[in-house]
Amino acid sequence: MAMSAIPAPYLGLPQLSAYAAEYDWLFLGMVVMAVGFLLPIFAAIIYFVVKYHKSRDTDRSERVTPKAQRIIELSWSLIPFGLSLIFYVWAARMYVDWASPPEGALRIDVVGKQWMWKFQHPGGQREINTLHVPMGQPVTLVMISQDVIHSLFLPELRIKHDVLPGRYTTLWFTANQTGRYRLTCTEFCGTDHATMGGQLIVLSPADYQDWLAQSGTDLSLAAEGEALFRRNGCSGCHGVNATVHAPSLGGIYGSRVRTDDGRDVTADDAYLRDCMMLPAKNRVAGFPPLMPSFQGKLGEDEVLKLIAYIRSLPPGARP
Repeated sequence: MAMSAIPAPYLGLPQLSAYAAEYDWLFLGMVVMAVGFLLPIFAAIIYFVVKYHKSRDTDRSERVTPKAQRIIELSWSLIPFGLSLIFYVWAARMYVDWASPPEGALRIDVVGKQWMWKFQHPGGQREINTLHVPMGQPVTLVMISQDVIHSLFLPELRIKHDVLPGRYTTLWFTANQTGRYRLTCTEFCGTDHATMGGQLIVLSPADYQDWLAQSGTDLSLAAEGEALFRRNGCSGCHGVNATVHAPSLGGIYGSRVRTDDGRDVTADDAYLRDCMMLPAKNRVAGFPPLMPSFQGKLGEDEVLKLIAYIRSLPPGARP
């Protein structure tokens, strides 16, 4: 649901997406509700302090009838609960939208590392501490940390998510204004945490295509993954001429896989990473435990390239 923008001085930040505008309305509504609860309470406290001060000649024998007392108690319980429930449902819906990237969104891989952000575009373009994205197109960031816990924060988009070692997390957004904006780390991650920041640069679709062309590489992310696939000997077991009995990788991404302990798991990014780093965790049923661990041998950016290559393989293909 699109929300009209709140004037910039409200938070002092531009609203770079429809989500940011709705987030500001939610925040403003909760502030108004909290103030609306507090002011009558403080007013009543001041009133009764003055009225029933012991130095005043006041009749203190007044008592509220049981019926009126029940009405008062129900009112100050149910009204705040009802209003809070409205904001709870509103925030829950926003969270579901935030946690559900749309199909066909532009995927950009992110690796957090002391003390920098590394971004990898599908075409093989790589950036450090600068992220170029097209305006008006959904963008999904698939993030992982090379070392400790980081947290990517994009203030003008009102989105933030922890970036964890050994686990993929995602953010998505659709920027609706061109310009240069901040990105930063909001999780203390060591000595130079304060310097771990950069720029989000939103370009028009035409300018973004020009930037891709100017920053182009000889190999796409998937092609770089294919080179890594051969270089690390993966084709010796999973390739077309392999003599070892190993699972086929063609079309495996997104499919359901039966493990040797009887579980059915989805072959997503996390599953494929575990297969490389912790092969005993999700060994495919019917195959011998021959897969070596590449823990410490592959960087997280290399793992993402290999995953991009596996994602590109059509069903039935043998690398």
